[in-house]
Amino acid sequence: MESSDHSKSGVVSTRSPKGALDELASRGKRNSRLLSVVALGGVFLLLIAVGLPRPNATSNAPFPAARPGALDSGRFEYRPHFTPAARSAKATGDFEASKTAEQIVGAKLAKFARSRRQLAYALAARHGVEVPDAVNRFFDAVEGGNWDEIDARYKEIDGGDASASHGAGRPPGVNDLWSAIVDAYGAAEQVHLWPAQKLLDYGNAILGSLKPGMVYVGGTDNGRWIPELLNDTADGAQHIVVTQNALADGKYLEYVTELYGDRLTALSQEDSQTAFQEYMKDAEKRLQHDQQFPDEPKQVLPGENISIADGRTTVSGQVAVMQINERLLRMLMDKNPDMSFALQESFPLKGTYADAVPLGPLMELRAQDAQNGFTGERATQALDYWSTTVENVLADPEATGSENALRAYSHDVNATAHLLASHNYTAQAEQAYQLASQLCPFNPEPINGLADILASSGRTDEARQLLDNFSRAYPDQRAALAATWSAAITFKRTEPAP
Repeated sequence: MESSDHSKSGVVSTRSPKGALDELASRGKRNSRLLSVVALGGVFLLLIAVGLPRPNATSNAPFPAARPGALDSGRFEYRPHFTPAARSAKATGDFEASKTAEQIVGAKLAKFARSRRQLAYALAARHGVEVPDAVNRFFDAVEGGNWDEIDARYKEIDGGDASASHGAGRPPGVNDLWSAIVDAYGAAEQVHLWPAQKLLDYGNAILGSLKPGMVYVGGTDNGRWIPELLNDTADGAQHIVVTQNALADGKYLEYVTELYGDRLTALSQEDSQTAFQEYMKDAEKRLQHDQQFPDEPKQVLPGENISIADGRTTVSGQVAVMQINERLLRMLMDKNPDMSFALQESFPLKGTYADAVPLGPLMELRAQDAQNGFTGERATQALDYWSTTVENVLADPEATGSENALRAYSHDVNATAHLLASHNYTAQAEQAYQLASQLCPFNPEPINGLADILASSGRTDEARQLLDNFSRAYPDQRAALAATWSAAITFKRTEPAP
């Protein structure tokens, strides 16, 4: 998952599966970094610590500096193979041709604000509550496009917790409207963080890769709200856009129903409870296996913290949370068997990889059948797509001057590399990890992936050197490496040279 966001944390507890899941998923609306789930006998207790983008996050902070010569940059060379057909979506009409990117994006944000205000009123009618004046002032600010005012108005209504649907300190009725509010804020934040033309380029590349009628499942903040902003303000047919990170939240499911109820069968609270309970049973079973058969391959995943004490099963970690989200995504697809789905990951959902194929910057889920397989040719095409994209991004001063853009593209290349590696296209995956690192050298995600490939192919010394070089170049990212590197690698945690 992206690490560019500033973060905060909080702890919440509930005493029922339904309440636990509401808190679990509602905190997923802002990049969904829930970290702890606890089950106690037949009573569920949820302890959630989340890392969220701060409302006043900006892209003006300097990029992390690498120590000169610490990282072997020659390792990240690439060679584009061909220029693929243009995939950008026509999200603006011809009448906008004379407008600047800033004017186009500003007009889209204003239009998006108006639509989310209408949805807030629809949610208010559903729940029989009034829309507070403070909420209208917030939507006025989003429509006006002034970030400082947007941020200030948002803080007036978020109750000190920008993530959860059920903030105790919010004005009456605001919790019932929160999905529409956070949607407007998330889009405004991305408009604030990204150069306007780069925002259009990124969103159009995603939307342009989608097949007609395809459901788009966003993950990261930029991967969710930039395509949603452009999709919902485009002329003509629009895609269904949901996020994988809030599928357990009852308020979000209401919102999805309000938006797409005539096109998509949404999940229910019962689905959420089922996913939660099934995961806890599976986690307990896998832990017991590892305890009973210590010499066999571990079934508990790295970063998935499971323990059993006094009849209580405790599970914590980002991996656990995304395992639940993955189950819910599969349920959503099962409830809509005739629809196709495209995914932009927030965190690797490896259980979806088996029948997935690359789709431009995304992956198409449950795509493989007898006529549509993940061939070597398709793997090469995926690498070609990213080689050309990376070349174009690095040749664009506006893109290279935006940390948000570089992180976003690096994260998405990395997701394709994971998919390639899972289908044993090791050479293409290795090159994709290298491309992701070339885009964003301080991103630990591709370093971890590349180290795993090297170690699993017997190149352990090379993997260790890669990790050591990265650790020296970016010592503040050491913890991210330590949490995920392959067990086959003994990592030498050296201090950077003075």
